[in-house]
Amino acid sequence: MGDFKPQIIAFCCYYCAYAAADVAGSLRLQYAPEVRVIEIPCSGRVDPVVILKAFEEGADGVYVAGCLEGDCHFLKGNIRARKRVEYIQKILSELGIEPERLAMYNLSGAQGDRFAEIADEFTARIKKLGPSPVKVGDSL
Repeated sequence: MGDFKPQIIAFCCYYCAYAAADVAGSLRLQYAPEVRVIEIPCSGRVDPVVILKAFEEGADGVYVAGCLEGDCHFLKGNIRARKRVEYIQKILSELGIEPERLAMYNLSGAQGDRFAEIADEFTARIKKLGPSPVKVGDSL
């Protein structure tokens, strides 16, 4: 498992988390290359089915990143996202899958350094857990 390279999907809201990823890139910050960033209009728009589908399609870990709580451009989208993530974590647990494979993070668009930290920390967590027990196909 030493050469295990996890496949990680990061659903990032356009206004904050995706902007933070852009800042990280502009600052040339290095972060885990296993993270695939998917831009979404708001973290509250992530459908639970899409998250579960990511796992089914081979993701070893998934995280949703949105605006700071209380600072969502769509008022309560990030709070809705957090509730969805917590709900899906319960489903994963009931299915015998580690709920730690899914997480929710909040950050501002200026936090490029925090974006890189999150990517590295989450990747380390997934490497510790090992490959997903769900993998249906070869990879994403």
